[in-house]
Amino acid sequence: MDFSLDETAEELRTLAVRVLDQEASAGRVAEHEAGGTPYDVDAWAAMAKSGLLAALLPSEVGGDGLGAVELAVLLREVGARVAPVPAYATLALGAAPIAAHGTDAQRASLAGIADGSTILTAATREPGGLDPGDPRTTARRDGDAYVLDGVKTAVPYAAVARHVLVPARLDGAEAAVFLVDPHAPGVTLDAHPTGTAVPAHRMALNGVRVAPDAALGDGAATTLRRFALAGAAALGSGVLTGALLLTTEHVKTREQFGRKLAQFQAVTMRVGDVYIAHRALDAAMWGAAWRLATGDPDADDLLAAAAYCVTEDLVSALYACQHLHGGLGVDVTYPLHRYFAWGKHLSHLLGGPEASLDALGALAIARS
Repeated sequence: MDFSLDETAEELRTLAVRVLDQEASAGRVAEHEAGGTPYDVDAWAAMAKSGLLAALLPSEVGGDGLGAVELAVLLREVGARVAPVPAYATLALGAAPIAAHGTDAQRASLAGIADGSTILTAATREPGGLDPGDPRTTARRDGDAYVLDGVKTAVPYAAVARHVLVPARLDGAEAAVFLVDPHAPGVTLDAHPTGTAVPAHRMALNGVRVAPDAALGDGAATTLRRFALAGAAALGSGVLTGALLLTTEHVKTREQFGRKLAQFQAVTMRVGDVYIAHRALDAAMWGAAWRLATGDPDADDLLAAAAYCVTEDLVSALYACQHLHGGLGVDVTYPLHRYFAWGKHLSHLLGGPEASLDALGALAIARS
């Protein structure tokens, strides 16, 4: 199976590497964490100025109209540097569903992403870990408006987003997605620590009224779920890429008992395990992104497989990286701790390995 990128995707990757190497170095990321701001404004502005953000937007708002594979390319590079920018929230959770299911006016609002002035996000999680296609949050029609009630958890960048995409069960029937102002009357935001520098909030909706044009079109909840999984898998692939690079450099240079760690067979076997986990995640992630881009009905199977790789194999591999670093692996002044924190956060965001196995089982039963 050939996972080589085409010319367009490779050019995007090269640009992302150049911009993020400069704007999201380990030193810059540490400075951002010390500053306590929601995201690195300068890094986000540099991504916008270079055209990285516009590349993933529809052509009618001045974008290049690139799809799921190119989004995965960008998010993988973001994850490889644990860059403190709202790329996943804005592009995967926000722009992708709006581009696919939004009205002309909703799609036009995406233009602000290109220059970095608009942040979007989505509330994909609820207490109990339900997915966007099966929300407990409710929406009911009230005249020409909708009224939303419910609770969402771990909503990334909620406090700085222009809109939060909120999945809700409409009139007790199908799941729909609504654009909600996070500072509207009836919305309460409470900080939800994630263990990373990514700000997140618990979002309570108590009789929140939204206009009739706040609803996305049919199928938006499914698209949101798919891009949430695909984007998280791409971030996870990048996270493991960065952690594996740090680990291989460490074992090649660190000496113990007068020998480099890489000369011990047990160490090389452990690094090999991490490499295999990395390759497995990449295979599932790229396969899912390609199927999502082409509309292949088997996309859900590979998305579920990629989610399992993130929730189980990625976390196990990061533990191995920590182990291979010894005490240095848990030192918060050393970059590996950021990769570990992001990996654990992604696993929690996707509901853990049990939820991923349940999803795979449900798909297998549906196809039997």
